[in-house]
Amino acid sequence: MLTLTENATIAVKSLTEQIPTTTGGLRISEAVAPDQGYALNLASAPESDDTVVENDGARVFVDPVATVALDNRVLDARVGDDGSVGFALAEQR
Repeated sequence: MLTLTENATIAVKSLTEQIPTTTGGLRISEAVAPDQGYALNLASAPESDDTVVENDGARVFVDPVATVALDNRVLDARVGDDGSVGFALAEQR
């Protein structure tokens, strides 16, 4: 199952504070074009078939197709000097 680093947990919690609901999270889904990786969006709640990954108050919703591909991955994040957030995936060790 997808796991989150401490940096990703902090970034997801910070981003989801923008959603006016307690059920919100970051949603990872397959991108429109398969060669473009994954789409990330803020969502007010998971879709009915999403896998929900929670870590210390951070919620990530993963669509069924991405769930299979991200099964043994770790989501990490980096916050830029300008406040922008970049996410990256790595293999679990």
